[in-house]
Amino acid sequence: MSTYIESEKTSAVTEVQPQPPTEKNEQLHSVTESPAMGSQDQPGEQQQESQEGRFRQLFRYMRTRDFWLLILLGQVIALANISSSTFSTLLSNEGTSIPAFQTLWNYVLLNLVYTSITIYKYGFKKWFRMLYTDCWKYFILSFLDVEGNYFMVLAYRYTSLLSAELFSFWTIIVIVIISFIFLRVRYHITQYLGIFLACGGLGLLIASDYLRGANYAASNKVKGDLFALLASTIYAFSNLFEEFMVSKRPMYEVIGQMGFWGMWINGVQCAIFDRSSFHGATWNGKVGGYIAGYTIVLFIFYTLAPIMFRLSSATFFNISMLTMNFWGLIIGIQVFHYSVHFLYPIAFVLIVVGLFVYFTKESKMGEAAKPWLGENQELGVDGVGTARRAQNTGHALV
Repeated sequence: MSTYIESEKTSAVTEVQPQPPTEKNEQLHSVTESPAMGSQDQPGEQQQESQEGRFRQLFRYMRTRDFWLLILLGQVIALANISSSTFSTLLSNEGTSIPAFQTLWNYVLLNLVYTSITIYKYGFKKWFRMLYTDCWKYFILSFLDVEGNYFMVLAYRYTSLLSAELFSFWTIIVIVIISFIFLRVRYHITQYLGIFLACGGLGLLIASDYLRGANYAASNKVKGDLFALLASTIYAFSNLFEEFMVSKRPMYEVIGQMGFWGMWINGVQCAIFDRSSFHGATWNGKVGGYIAGYTIVLFIFYTLAPIMFRLSSATFFNISMLTMNFWGLIIGIQVFHYSVHFLYPIAFVLIVVGLFVYFTKESKMGEAAKPWLGENQELGVDGVGTARRAQNTGHALV
């Protein structure tokens, strides 16, 4: 009876912790010779080794090159985004505030560069076939992108700065809900904790803005808040739709189509809503330079964002964007002579900690492996930042 029980224990130990053949034989031999030691000490050691191994697995992705490049990429995109806001402020200070017109040139540039690359890769026949079959998808994506930008500009016009900032929370919440329901994304407990920490950092940023008196007066707070809520919701759908498209199609095709359809949608919107703004606008060399700078940084933003969507997710993308306020302060100190509140550095550190905690889970590829692309990612494209690229080369960013 005793021998039978000890044999079962030995078998259980071997199944829990697979080992090379030589080590397994030595271990079985040791158990046979010292039953008391094998039945008492070894399971505890095996359990401890298993726990240590699992602990190391939690930080597996953080030890990869792709993770650190992802963190860097997120901050470059955040800098590009806040730089576009800086150029918009400079244009407004010069007396030129034509949101649809200044954004139009970004879509024109995206279309010229990436549609040209797409036609070169596909040829005109295949490009027209793609346009015929998939135009409705890209029209919806571009429409969401254009209208998200438009309504957020209106929100800042009517509501206070703090109210508009608060709706950054809403974008992340909507993305998490939609991803869970429609894209079958299942979040790890550490990802929820990372989101909570990063949003807590944003809360400190908003509190510091309030304490230093940055809550500018609102001309129509209810109207502005509704615009901000609508814009944040549209951004959530736009980011998720873009993540879905770039995971399945070449990046140059997606960006080119966003530029192509965005150019027409934004152009029509500009002709309808921005005509009166042209008459009172200031036109000089500075304004031309600011529009050029605005177009360049937005071009960088739209070029790099799809890589981040592939390498991580729309959720992590928006968490990374929370650091914009900190970079905006750094720029504001130099350009607009802003003052620094002591909560800003604390908030920045909290957001960065949230970024790291978000990827504390047992995963080799982070979020590059998308649940809607199949178990082996066979439904996805092999491109920069994708899990298929990581499977083939060992690194997603090669």
